[in-house]
Amino acid sequence: MGDSNKVISCKAAVAWEEKKPLVMETIEVAPPQAGEVRIKVTSVALCHTDAYTLDGLDPEGVFPCVLGHEGAGIVESVGEGVTSFKPGDHVIPLYIPQCGDCKFCKSPKTNLCSKIRLTQGKGLMPNGTTRFTCKGKQLFHFMGCSTFSEYTVVAEISLCKVSLLDSN
Repeated sequence: MGDSNKVISCKAAVAWEEKKPLVMETIEVAPPQAGEVRIKVTSVALCHTDAYTLDGLDPEGVFPCVLGHEGAGIVESVGEGVTSFKPGDHVIPLYIPQCGDCKFCKSPKTNLCSKIRLTQGKGLMPNGTTRFTCKGKQLFHFMGCSTFSEYTVVAEISLCKVSLLDSN
């Protein structure tokens, strides 16, 4: 765990087009860049938002993409400058990030962080690129999470660390 310089090949449910079934594909997941974390997804759930987007009803839906915004996993590697997480940490991806600095994060009335809103809504990482490819084609991210993949890359501010319960 923790080799952030290698591309990982893994299985993912790819949404190639709206109104078409998801297709299980082998995709490539690039290493995390500065401020990013790559996680091994261990649990995932299906939400109506995934179906809504796949049905072509989401105005921010971009294709092809890796859907999924509910899940949990283990940090595999971290990009430069990441200080909140380390390989082996158990995490939950957040589709609403928490930078802690913008006016929305500081407001007691809302938590709709604005830091990466512009890129996240376009299926991109904060630097305007993606970390997924399949068959030589770029795949877009979904809600900053893309949990329908065995591995995903998310912004550091889009993760929450969780503690495991003692089994005794």
